[in-house]
This record gives sequence, C-alpha cells and structure tokens, in this order.
Amino acid sequence: MAYTTFADLAHAAASAGSLGAAALALEILESGAAEADVIARMDAELAVMEASIAAGLANPERSRSGFTGGDAAQVLSGPGLIGDSFRDTLAHALAVGETNSRMGRIVAAPTAGASGVVPAVLLAVARARSAPRDAVTSALFAAGAVGAVIAARATLSGAAGGCQAEVGAAAAMAAAAGAELAGADPDTCGHAAALALQGLLGLVCDPVGGLVELPCVVRNASGSAVALAAIEMALAGVRFPIPFDEVVVAMGQVGRSLPPSLRETALGGLAATPTGRALGERACAPSSVSETPADHED
Repeated sequence: MAYTTFADLAHAAASAGSLGAAALALEILESGAAEADVIARMDAELAVMEASIAAGLANPERSRSGFTGGDAAQVLSGPGLIGDSFRDTLAHALAVGETNSRMGRIVAAPTAGASGVVPAVLLAVARARSAPRDAVTSALFAAGAVGAVIAARATLSGAAGGCQAEVGAAAAMAAAAGAELAGADPDTCGHAAALALQGLLGLVCDPVGGLVELPCVVRNASGSAVALAAIEMALAGVRFPIPFDEVVVAMGQVGRSLPPSLRETALGGLAATPTGRALGERACAPSSVSETPADHED
C-alpha cells in the first residue's frame, strides 16, 4: 500500500535518504521484486517518456480532430524569451501531449491528459543540474509517491475533481520530484509540491468536444511552468504556510464543489463557448474523420 500522507512519506524519507528511496523501498517490500528489477521497470518508464517527447517533436502532423499537432516543434524553435531551458520545457510538455493526441505511447503521470508535465520538468532539472540517469529514475519514484498521496487524499480524476486533479496533481508531483532532483530535502520538496498545487486550485476540466486535446495539451505546458516556479521558490527558501497534505484535501473539496459542467463533461468552460461548441461539433462529426485504406483492412 502506497503512502497515504506526505507526512508519512517524508518521515520514511528521513531514514531512507530521499522521497524516491522511500518509495522504492516500499515498492520492493510490497511487490517482493528484486531492487534491480523494480528500478529497471521505472527506467523503462523514463525511456517511454523520452520517446514520447522525441515523437512529438519529430511529427508535425495534426491529430485526427485537427486540434493539436506541430506546436511543440514550433515552440522549440521559438525565441526563448527568458531562456532556452524554459522554452524547451514548454516544448517537451507539448510534445508529450501531442503524442498522446495522435494515439502514441505515453506514460500516464498521473493521467494521459496530464502526461507531459512530469517528464518535461524532470528532464529540464536533470539538464540544469547534469543529473545522472539513475537520479532521474529515483525522482520518478518520488513523483509516483506524491501522486499516490494525492490519489489517497483527494483524486486524480478530471471527472471527479476538474483539471486541478490532473494537471494540478502532475505539477505537484513534478515540483516535489524536481526539487529532490535538484538536491532538496523532503521538507523542501513538500513545500514545492504545495506551492505548485495551490497555484492550480480550481482549474476546471473543459475539454472541447470531449477530447483530451484542447485545452489539455497546452495546459501541460502551463502546468510545467507552474511546477518550475514552485521548485525555484522552494529552493530559494520560500515556505508555504499550509502543509501539502492539507492543500491536497482542499483540492479534493474544491473538486467536489465544481458543477458537473466543469468536470470533463464538455458542457462548460471553454467547451461551451461559441467557438468551442463549433469546434467540438466539427471534430466529432462523422465526416470529419478521413478514411484510409487501413480503415477497411480485415
């Protein structure tokens, strides 16, 4: 059973050495698998994340709905107004979302709709700190443990809690794990997670046409920016007065208070704007899906 509070996770990390080490130790204990095998499986997840970024950047084609595609590569070649690293992080988050929209292989972290935040942020921190691969893999264990806390105390479902439960959770996971990858102690990682999640409280889930594309893909980039801001503040010594566990509970309460129209039903928010409705109707119309010879193969 995963840690159900960040307080328990941080307590275990104090003796294990890090959040990632505590999460790894618990996985070994509960699964009965060898440490090398557990680490290898997580390293394989990292490889999928890297491949989903590469695929998104290499393929400029639009998704079948026409909503997404090509933006990641466009951002990567952009001006880098406040630095190449920040620009590249946004591009990588978009790339994973675009890969998902084209039915490519991604790692749900914690969901498919929010899959770009964790890899984009962790790989950005790894580049900035010249972190070895095994440190990035350990950070993924930390991210997973934080995600498990959110699942236990609130939700990771957009249908239950809005996009704050998906992109918001991903930002918190990325912030805690990214801070650890940068050398922070568990307490600082908890503040990074709290700073990230509090900044996305109330974010609604309003997918145009009910598809996990618009605005979902670009929200991965926005969530990555929030996570980086949280890491920067936490590493500088900023402390959020409300503990992460309480921020998570608040997120769950906010999610339950959202009307159904703002929880993945495509009945409110951007999906309900005149343009959003028109785009959704066009994307979901039978004639909008082009047929190929492969569609008729037995």
